[in-house]
Amino acid sequence: MAEQPTILFDFYIRHVWHRVSRMYNAKAAEAGITMSMGFILMNVDKEGTPSTQLGPRMGMEPTSLSRTLKTMEDKGYISRKEDEVDKRKVLIFLTPSGVEKRRLVRDFLIEFNGKLFAKIPPSKSKVFMEVMEKIDLTIENELLLMNKVDESITV
Repeated sequence: MAEQPTILFDFYIRHVWHRVSRMYNAKAAEAGITMSMGFILMNVDKEGTPSTQLGPRMGMEPTSLSRTLKTMEDKGYISRKEDEVDKRKVLIFLTPSGVEKRRLVRDFLIEFNGKLFAKIPPSKSKVFMEVMEKIDLTIENELLLMNKVDESITV
């Protein structure tokens, strides 16, 4: 019986993400921002976005997010305003400078994704998305199981 090769999904995901991350950081540096700033710029809504929603949307830790938001505010890319209805909430808004940086990020993302779509047929893109969804669900299930194990240990 022939031995099956070991397929390491996580290796390929990490390898490709590392390269994408380096490319994003290099492109962001050209615009005078960081990749994290670019993600934040893309996730702030015109009506303002509660700062508490940004971390989960982007997978950032609160400390890193706070530091990045402070830097963005200092550079004049965002402003913070108290929510008029719920004074406990702080909304993040893009300044005109932030809107311009967001346009640069958006244009690059559209260009890069256009290159990918030009090289990858729709049928393979669909399969890729399905595979990534299965990986995400598998990870979610693993995390739930780990949490249950943690709960049983602490009880």
